Amino acid sequence: MILVTGAAGKTGKAAIKALAARGAPVRALVRNPGHAASLKALGAAEVGIGGFDDPAALARATSGTQAIYHICPNVSPDEVGYARAVAAAARDNGIKRFVFHSVLHPQIEAMPHHWAKMRVEEMLFAAGFDLTVLQPTAYMQNLLGAWRDIVADGVFRVPYPVATRLSLVDLDDVAEAAALVLTADGHGGASYELVGTEPLGQSVVAAAISVAVKRNVRAEAESMEAWEARAAAAGMGAHERATLVAMFRYYADHGLIGNPNTLSWLLGRTPTSLADFLARAATRGVDA
Repeated sequence: MILVTGAAGKTGKAAIKALAARGAPVRALVRNPGHAASLKALGAAEVGIGGFDDPAALARATSGTQAIYHICPNVSPDEVGYARAVAAAARDNGIKRFVFHSVLHPQIEAMPHHWAKMRVEEMLFAAGFDLTVLQPTAYMQNLLGAWRDIVADGVFRVPYPVATRLSLVDLDDVAEAAALVLTADGHGGASYELVGTEPLGQSVVAAAISVAVKRNVRAEAESMEAWEARAAAAGMGAHERATLVAMFRYYADHGLIGNPNTLSWLLGRTPTSLADFLARAATRGVDA
């Protein structure tokens, strides 16, 4: 049995689906019991209910499992504490195999949520697990949040200069890689950067969207203030907004530059291209 924590998020759902496709039994851990039916539909054999701040729930979730894929909610202020709690439950139940969902370039202190994942990696390296760290770059799926507006307005807005170069990855490729390292031998002690594309400027991304949706789409930089106002109006909390603003400021200065070689090796194929992902999105919309 493989435990997937943070299973209700898009990464957890993708991982459950990929693990189920490989025939692996999966237990999903979620805080909200309302997610149980949808996770079982994706292939979870069992669903555990409880939060990372509930030691009894973590004890139940880790009992009888042979491996853990730990995914923390995005930009959580409790990233390190939650990981410590999961690691403690794993140790108490004698679990050795541990895969941690980190992020590309966690060593960058200017991005607080990256830095928090580095602190988790540091803790896990000292915990005695048979550990694999996965470090994905920004998901192509992040484009889907504004997909309808992009298609309707013909404008791809980003809160940094359009010349900013970012390497991207298809979440489905990340999930496939996670399922592989959780079910195959030989990946203990590894840290894998999961990158699908070369660094792409935002005008290049807009041009690729144009091809996929068959209409002209241009990239446009919006001010950080405008982005924050939209995010606040959509209900995003102050901590999440501040964390993402710090990330965007880093992007503006340095981009996020990765290399697809490691993911190509893991998958045994070329990672999904942005063009192929966008073609899928144009066909399926926000469910791509």
